[in-house]
Amino acid sequence: MARPLLSTGSQEMTSILHCGDEERGTLWRDVFAREMPEVDFRCWPDLGDPQEIRFLVAWTLTPELIASLPNLEILFSIGAGVDQLDLGLVPPHVRVVRMIEPGITVTMAQYIVMATLALHRDLPFYVAEQRAGRWTQRDVLLCSERTVGFLGLGELARASIKALAPLGFKVLGWSRSGANIAGVETYAGAEGLDPFLARCEILVCLLPLTDDTRGILCRSLFERLPRGAAIINAARGGHLVADDLCAALDDGRLSAAFLDVASPEPLPEGHPFYSHPAIFLTPHIAGVTRRETAVHALIGNLQRVLAGEEPDGEVDRSRGY
Repeated sequence: MARPLLSTGSQEMTSILHCGDEERGTLWRDVFAREMPEVDFRCWPDLGDPQEIRFLVAWTLTPELIASLPNLEILFSIGAGVDQLDLGLVPPHVRVVRMIEPGITVTMAQYIVMATLALHRDLPFYVAEQRAGRWTQRDVLLCSERTVGFLGLGELARASIKALAPLGFKVLGWSRSGANIAGVETYAGAEGLDPFLARCEILVCLLPLTDDTRGILCRSLFERLPRGAAIINAARGGHLVADDLCAALDDGRLSAAFLDVASPEPLPEGHPFYSHPAIFLTPHIAGVTRRETAVHALIGNLQRVLAGEEPDGEVDRSRGY
């Protein structure tokens, strides 16, 4: 059953505030004017009367921003996650909704396929050999001879698994509460983590970042993977313990890593990830919120809310995702 909004029966224009990239805000305001003119789309810092604002769409928050919106009902995240938002600033009655839109899902799945194939075909090794001026060959395995495991089985992981399926990899999945995905052998909870890790030759992290998952990609986890395994982290930089990764790569525990996220972002000049021969580093571009499509996802969600329906992607604040 859909929960009612805090405001009921009002025929006044609904107001939403965008806080973030100015160019995106201007584009979205124009789209709202054409496709949902009954909504007053405002761009920070032009709040108008802040008491009229019921909805906020933002990437990050400040105490001053939240304090200025006494009648806020829903916070829409611009990203697929919400860990970048300090939810401690948000009053308990305010609902939080993450972004679900095709651009994020498609680009993430494509990135995971790219990174998985690169690791499967030993690209980090061959690039290092090329740089050293060596012509070295390794045995080539079929995709069906390689096991790929996914930490986290949310929407982005499921899309990535679907994109990998035609290639024939053996795919495993782990989540906290378990999942049922066709063609995927799944594990759940603390008791399922060790047997899952023991089989992962390529480990993909697409977990939400919570207190329970922060630092999960660490020495103790690496030691439970098959020796020579590789990892892909396209979730959040906070999942990874950087020193533990470098040590595991240097001693051969891990063979390579594809990293799209880091902590902090951007990494400071001279950080070892930039120059490590076994690390492929990209600047948080795996799953991209596309301005042109994300605005339509926001409009669709707002239409559902105004019709008294549940929004797609509402966050369970007790879990953090």
